[in-house]
Formats: sequence, structure tokens, C-alpha cells
Amino acid sequence: MPTMQPLPVAAILITPYAAASVVYGMYDLFRSAGRDWGMIQHGVAGVGVVQPVLVASQPGPQPILNGVVIEPEATLDAIGLPQIVCIPEATGYPAHDVSGQYGAEIEWLRRCSGHGSIIASTCSGAVLLAQAGLLDDQDATTHWAFAEVFATRFPRVRLHPRSALVASGEGQRLVMAGGGASCMDLALYLIARVAGLGCAIHTARVNLVDWHTVGQQPYAQLARSRQSEDALIAGCQAWIAEHYAEAAPVAGMVRHSRLPERTFKRRFEQATGLSPLDYVHTLRLEEAKHLLEAGDDSLDAIANSIGYEDSGFFGRLFKRNVGITPAEYRRRFGGLLRMLKAG
Repeated sequence: MPTMQPLPVAAILITPYAAASVVYGMYDLFRSAGRDWGMIQHGVAGVGVVQPVLVASQPGPQPILNGVVIEPEATLDAIGLPQIVCIPEATGYPAHDVSGQYGAEIEWLRRCSGHGSIIASTCSGAVLLAQAGLLDDQDATTHWAFAEVFATRFPRVRLHPRSALVASGEGQRLVMAGGGASCMDLALYLIARVAGLGCAIHTARVNLVDWHTVGQQPYAQLARSRQSEDALIAGCQAWIAEHYAEAAPVAGMVRHSRLPERTFKRRFEQATGLSPLDYVHTLRLEEAKHLLEAGDDSLDAIANSIGYEDSGFFGRLFKRNVGITPAEYRRRFGGLLRMLKAG
């Protein structure tokens, strides 16, 4: 008989400022992933895909926000270097300086990072990533109320306070969600990372989480692009977001930038990590995914609506970038997402 492989461990770090809804919400989603969809569909529980574990620097009951007490399942020393680390809130209020409070946790995070763990945070949990030096010269986000103090305290971090979800670092193994409630989006994103988008959608459906149906496609989008700190290029990104379906969209961005074409293309790629044409293709294909998921328009109609006159070219481009054909994508995700809307 084949040997069962151990599940990826998702260590959820308990801090004094964590909300129980964040800690247990993520714990429940991780437990549900891969298990509960089979029970609902076939009456037999499926195989889990993630093993959540509550961890703390010390053993024994840990008081957190609102009088809640959590019993950790393992200490940092005992858990070792898990595949996934999740950090909930780490400070009490924006001006709260927790320097020196998390020495053991910060050293553990550095070891986990060096090991190749995916390290994720919600809300003010990004403070621990910054204190560990893991966000230096990286894109990041945190709760909007903490953004001003965060930016002052950690000037080397490229902060995007309006972004709900940001992935950065080598292999995009640093993942941050802006607010406490976005921990559910974060957990689903992590499930998609380790078990695939289909498993994340099943988990959202079972738990009635409104995810992915409102244009949230973090797994695809965050893996392909990053936001620009170049104000001129950021303006071009905002412009193309409204005009990507037009003819000659790259030429339109060049005109909008008022730069020489070669200068614009070099500056755009330096700022975003993609050539202008690849960036346009990315926007168009993300919209195509949404249309395939949410409606019944023909492939010709979808191709035309996003700026491709040749549906054959659109189909080949989609398969090259997404890995499956548009028709296969619709069969795999469209029905599930219509169920989500109807449910």
C-alpha cells in the first residue's frame, strides 16, 4: 500500500493582540479544505490538504483579545520549520510600539524564511515581518489604520495600504492581508497555493465565504504582476485598467505617458516586472476568466469584448498562460461559481 504523505503544516502564531475570529477562522478553513466538500457532495469526508497547528513561544494558556484564552498545540521549538506560518494581529493600536516584545518569534520567523516557508500575516501582523527585516525593499500591506505609523517606522518597506492582499519576496513567499476580516481571503489564497484553486473554491463554497466571485483572483494576479511605485507608470496602469480592450493599447499607454516609446517600455518593465504587452495580456486574460466563470457568453464574444478579434489567437494565448483552454476553464470553475452566487 502507498505510504500516506504528511500534510503541509500551517502554524498559526498566537499573540496577545490576536482576535479569536482570525485565529479560529483560519484554523477552521484549513481544517475544512479537502475534507468537507466530499462529505457534502458524496456523504464521505475527503482527505485534508493542510494541518493547522496553534503555536506560541511558551506552553500553557495564552490570553488574547476580549478575554479569550487559547491553549497552544505546540511551542515554536516543537513545531520546527513548518511549510506555512500565519501571523494574526501583533499590536494593539497604531502607535503601539512592540519592539523587544517578540524576540523569540522574530528569530523563529527568520529561520522559517531561510527554510523556504510561506509566511503570511493579517492586519498588524505585518509588523513582525518588518521587525524581522523580511520586508526590507519588498511590497507589503497592513491595516489602513496602521499604515502611516508603519511607513514611518519601516521606511525600507514598499507599503500599499489600499491593497487587500499582497505577495512579495523570493517565490512570493511573503503574503499579507490588509484587515482582520481579510484573513478568510488569506486562508483561501494559501489553500490555493498548496492544493490548487479548485480546492480553495470548494472550501469557500462549503463555508459560505464570498470569495473569487467579485473579481478577487489573487492566486493568478499576484503571481504575475506587482504594483508600481513609479507615479507616472502607476498612472499608466490606472489608464490601461480602463482601456485594455481598445485597439493598440500599448500605443495608447505610450501616448498617455508622453514618453518616447523605447523609454516608456523600459521604464514600464522596470516598474512592473512585465513588458507593456504582457501586462495588457494579463489584464485581458483575468477579465476573460471572470467572464468564463460568471456568464455563458461564447468564446468569440468574450475574445472580442476584451480586445482580441481572433478568437483562435485568444484561445492559444489563454492556454499558454493559464494552462488549460477557455472551455476547460469554464467547465472547471464556471459551474462552481454560479453555485456560489445562487447559494
